[in-house]
Amino acid sequence: MPMFLREFSSWMLRYRRTWKSTIVISVANPLLFLVAIGAGLGQLVDPSSLGGLTYLEFFAPGILAAAAMQNAYIEAAFVVHGSLRQDKSYLVAAATPLEPRDIMAGHMLFMAFRIGTSALAFAAVMAALGATRSPWAVLTVPAALLTGMAFAAPLAAWTVTVGRFGALNTVFRFVLMPMYLFSGTFFGIETLPDWLRPLAYVLPLWHGVDLCRTLSLGTATLLTSAIHVGYLAALTAGGVAVALVTYRRHIHV
Repeated sequence: MPMFLREFSSWMLRYRRTWKSTIVISVANPLLFLVAIGAGLGQLVDPSSLGGLTYLEFFAPGILAAAAMQNAYIEAAFVVHGSLRQDKSYLVAAATPLEPRDIMAGHMLFMAFRIGTSALAFAAVMAALGATRSPWAVLTVPAALLTGMAFAAPLAAWTVTVGRFGALNTVFRFVLMPMYLFSGTFFGIETLPDWLRPLAYVLPLWHGVDLCRTLSLGTATLLTSAIHVGYLAALTAGGVAVALVTYRRHIHV
């Protein structure tokens, strides 16, 4: 068995004991958003203002991508920081034949598992509520997984370098939350002021939102989807490349 799979199996063993506690924040919270805003408040939105879409159809794929980002943040920020600075499970693993790259790869594989399974559950509820319009909606699950990993990999690479826990909250408040609000999750970014719109187009979450939304509605084109996938994949690959360096520098025994 490759060494990084040993690290992954340890995370899965731990998750067997803790999975119930993760359901609320990973799945239940986004679903409550989906039901309350999409099917409740959304009834007040005139479909003609959304090109004939119901607000639930517009909103659901956006919140799917945003939930993937949120789950990525939890795993790559809080859990990584705790693994190195608090319970020190990273250091324990490093005392075994595992190399830092194995620890990084095994944990990121577990992050992908967490983000992917949460996205699968969310997409199933979307379909059950009639929030999708196309068979291509099945691809929203890998799209959400890619969106989540585009955040998880760079975040994990950075988090192992952070000594002060408060820095994680600062990033959440001043980076992730604005991105959450201005990436087209709740409203189309074409309604933003002209000076703000170009900034929104470069936000990684917007690429995830637009990819999930166009797949869910059956309006995806090959070119735009390729741009979204390429952008998110580049962020993921870049994050992994940096993580290989930061994990090696900060995990020593």
